[in-house]
Amino acid sequence: MQVEIGRTSRLGNREVNQDRLGAFISEQGALLVLGDGLGGRPGGDLAAQALVDTIETELEMHPLPAEDPPRFLRELLRRAHRAVLLKGQEQDPPLAPGTTAVLCLVQEGKAWWAHVGDSRFYLFRDGLPIYRTRDHSYVEQLYQEGRISLAKRHGHPMRNFVTQCIGLNPGEPQVSISNSVPIQEGDVLLLCSDGFWEPLDDALIGSSLESGSLRDTVDQLAERAEQSSYPHSDNTSAVAARVISLQQLHKKPRQQTRQQRNINNLDDAIEEIERAIKTYEDEMK
Repeated sequence: MQVEIGRTSRLGNREVNQDRLGAFISEQGALLVLGDGLGGRPGGDLAAQALVDTIETELEMHPLPAEDPPRFLRELLRRAHRAVLLKGQEQDPPLAPGTTAVLCLVQEGKAWWAHVGDSRFYLFRDGLPIYRTRDHSYVEQLYQEGRISLAKRHGHPMRNFVTQCIGLNPGEPQVSISNSVPIQEGDVLLLCSDGFWEPLDDALIGSSLESGSLRDTVDQLAERAEQSSYPHSDNTSAVAARVISLQQLHKKPRQQTRQQRNINNLDDAIEEIERAIKTYEDEMK
C-alpha cells in the first residue's frame, strides 16, 4: 500500500497550540492520529501529546497489521486515557488535562476509525464525504434530538462543549468505532480538529482535496479556516492520507531457524550419499 500524507497545525488566534497529530506508516498499513487539547483548562497540550506518544509506543510494541482492528483501536484509546491521567498527576501542582482523539487505521485494503470528542474523521471519495464521524458534543446531541436546527448548531454558544474526552476524569470515555470499510485508490482519509472543520463546508474540503499536492491543499484549507474565523480562530490542525496504491508489498521470506538449516543440510547429505551409491554400485559388488 502506498499513501500520500499531508499535515498541518496552525496556532490561530491562540497563545498556545494544543493540537497534536501523527502519521505512522509501515509496509503493512498506516495509522493516523489527532488530538485537540481541551481549551479553558491547563495542560491541554500535555494531554494531546500524551495521546500521540502513547500511540507511537504501542505501535512499536505491536506493529501492524492488527489482528482485531476494532479491539486494537479501543485498547489504544484506553491506554492513552490512562497515560493522560498519569501525565496530569505528574505535574506540580497536579492537573486534570483532557483531549479529544480521533484515529484511523488502514490495512489490507480496509479502513477503521475511532473517536472521542469533536475532532473528526472524513472519508472523501471523488470529492464527496461518504463517511464522517458524529461529534461527541452538547450541540450535536441537541441537533440529533431535534431541539435545534442545523443553522443554529453552527452559531450555538456551547458548540465547543464536548461530552466525551480522553483524560480529565478517571472514568473511561465512550469510544465510537466504525465497522471496516473497503477503500479505493484515490480515497482521501482526513482527521481534523474543530478549528479546521467548523469554518469550512464539507463540500469545499472534499473538492479541494481532489487534486494537487495533499500537503499544500491541507495547509491552504487550514489557512482559509483560520482567516474565516479571524480574530477568534482556534488552533487549526489536520492530517490526511490519499491512497495511491492498494497493492501489498511482497512479504520477505521467513528466515530459517538453525535447526531447520541443519535438517536441510542433513537431507542434502543423504541425497548425495544415495547418488554416490547408485553411481558406484557396480564397483561395490
